[in-house]
Amino acid sequence: MTPDTTPEAPAPRQDSLIEYPSPFPIKVMGTKVDGFVHAVTTIVQQFDPGFDAATIELRDSKAGNYLGITVTVTATSREQLDELYRTLSTHPMVKVVL
Repeated sequence: MTPDTTPEAPAPRQDSLIEYPSPFPIKVMGTKVDGFVHAVTTIVQQFDPGFDAATIELRDSKAGNYLGITVTVTATSREQLDELYRTLSTHPMVKVVL
């Protein structure tokens, strides 16, 4: 091919639509048992040392058997969020992370 007919290089892939740092809400659901909120808080603080536990939002399921926890972390990178999701998802008390 001549330089005139060379196809354009594809645009570089944008890894994230999130601008860092920024507040990022994460919902964690699990069985409503003693220690669940503390376990989630401890994990979140490992990835966001400035996390304020007073900002946690709790919501019981209709039957009261499950608890939804919303934590808002300061996201500093995609790697941080990926590892936080992995760590939360593998905790035995956690059923779902959104």
